[in-house]
Amino acid sequence: MEQSFFPDQKDLYCPDLPTRPLSGDVKILVTGASGYIGGRLVHELCARGYHVRVMVRDNALHYQNLWPDAEVVIADALKYETLGNALNDIHAAFYLIHSLRLGAQIFHDADNHAAHNFMRAAEESNIKRIIYLGGLGDVTTKLSEHLYSRIQVAEELKKGTVPVTVLRAAIIIGSGSASYEIIKNLVKKIPVINVPKWANTRCQPIAIRDVIKYLVGCLETPTTSGKSFDIGGKNILTYRQMMEMFAVVMSKNRIFVSLPFSNLRFYSYIASLITPVPAPIIHSLMEGLKNEVICQNDSIREIIPFETLTYREAVERALLWEERDKVYTRWSDAYPKNHSLALKHHELGKLPYYTASYSIITEKSASALFASFCRVGGKEGWFQGNWMWWLRGMVDRLLLGVGSQRGRRSDASLVINDVIDFWRVEDIRKNQRLLLRAEMKLPGRGWLEFMIMPQDDGKNKLSITAYYDTNTLAGMLYWYIFLPLHNIIFNGLIKQIEQRSLYSDRSERQEDL
Repeated sequence: MEQSFFPDQKDLYCPDLPTRPLSGDVKILVTGASGYIGGRLVHELCARGYHVRVMVRDNALHYQNLWPDAEVVIADALKYETLGNALNDIHAAFYLIHSLRLGAQIFHDADNHAAHNFMRAAEESNIKRIIYLGGLGDVTTKLSEHLYSRIQVAEELKKGTVPVTVLRAAIIIGSGSASYEIIKNLVKKIPVINVPKWANTRCQPIAIRDVIKYLVGCLETPTTSGKSFDIGGKNILTYRQMMEMFAVVMSKNRIFVSLPFSNLRFYSYIASLITPVPAPIIHSLMEGLKNEVICQNDSIREIIPFETLTYREAVERALLWEERDKVYTRWSDAYPKNHSLALKHHELGKLPYYTASYSIITEKSASALFASFCRVGGKEGWFQGNWMWWLRGMVDRLLLGVGSQRGRRSDASLVINDVIDFWRVEDIRKNQRLLLRAEMKLPGRGWLEFMIMPQDDGKNKLSITAYYDTNTLAGMLYWYIFLPLHNIIFNGLIKQIEQRSLYSDRSERQEDL
């Protein structure tokens, strides 16, 4: 059974919020809950006593386990006919549906179409209001495609009769946010940082906890209905200043060199090789750096008064939560787009023709073996032959794939949908099974399964099985070319899992004592 990872009460953002929860049996819908902001908002709303309904496109059981206090419905904003059930009896809806890959026209059109469908369905369901989080930018200037698309979505939502509250934010700083991880990894890994001229554009970053506070505060303040507000933190900084301050916080001596010019696409590509964030997301975010994003209408500070964090405080808190292994949501939760709709292993109908399995019999307990292989990837690495995993990830990133630098949300826990380098958890059963789906670029589809099977003599059989599904000549050649490497990697990995499970056994005995 998959476990939830609900934050501790002391980790919630809104206990000191000056507003009060709405009275009565108020049902709140959260769309985009699988994303970085939506996932944290669900926790806050549940903790404040709301009846929360979460709208997802797939895998309702996973999200029900993730948020046991919420109601989960399957619907897709691109499919109008599915929205009625999601919006039935809803008082207010948070619209957090958008994509970080808006460079292509298809994403502009899809997001506008989704917003139009949602607006129509909200009207028919007679909901009281919609709260939308968009991007901050001066509409009188030429905006990046990313920011312009956010504004278009807001305008589409406002065409209906349901009052829409629009919050506009610049970059969001918090553990797990894409902007935070880009800056952190650039500062952490590069001793001499080339700074293009557009990095001197001013910005007003905001901490994730302050974003959540404003979202909840708007819900609980009826006077914000039908209005638009800019939200930001205490500081107005250039992107260069943000990197410089990050270096100070991390005690890194870094040299910043100004460049008179820089190709945005090339810079995004190079940054993607250094950071966990793929080039398409970096390009979308960096494209907005040419626009000054500073709060113009900050009247919300008087309507929902609380002290926002400084940029440095936001960075320090993010680093602290990472150190404590308490990153509850991450940008990778919703990337690649439509990953939740990918073909699942159990949907193949039959086992793939290309299969390779490796196993050993061991006296180690199932719980120790499970704990051991659930630590693979991320900072821990893959126990042996890490250079081969790194090389495969780097090749994938060079080809504009997800790469292996995505790491993990948590070093200590896994749930379905979690990312492990260039894999994603498709299934997990405590002390039995871990199934990973490949998200690297492949001429086919791949899975990696870790399985524990009890034996009649009281021992356990630990197995690792690679599944590969393809119907192409290129896919077949790929499998047979890399099969010898699989033998080396997986035979070594399974031995390391068994060996390292010794530590888990010792920990269990100490806990029993």
